Amino acid sequence: MDNKLRRYHHLKQKQKEIEQELTELRSEIIDHCRNNEVTELEQGGYRAKLVLQERKEFDDKKLYEALPDPVVWQMLSKADSTKISSLVTLGVISAEKIKDTYSIKQVTLLQVDKK
Repeated sequence: MDNKLRRYHHLKQKQKEIEQELTELRSEIIDHCRNNEVTELEQGGYRAKLVLQERKEFDDKKLYEALPDPVVWQMLSKADSTKISSLVTLGVISAEKIKDTYSIKQVTLLQVDKK
């Protein structure tokens, strides 16, 4: 068990280092593309593509004011965009009722594929 604990700890440390490096590389690639005003880039057998995506960020207070029904809040428990979208799709709540409870945030996704 000692070896497993040691290995687990080692891998977690490695994971943190890899995630940090990925974050830095992602930022550098996105900055490069933005500075050169491109959304796609091909270099050395790899293709990078920036994809803009909009995400709704709900304001808990405004959402509660729009949906005071405790049964609905039990289903949500927290303003979770995926759950809220599902409840709208299922017709449990109306999109009109919650239209002022969120803001739209643009997120840039980076996709890198080998050609």
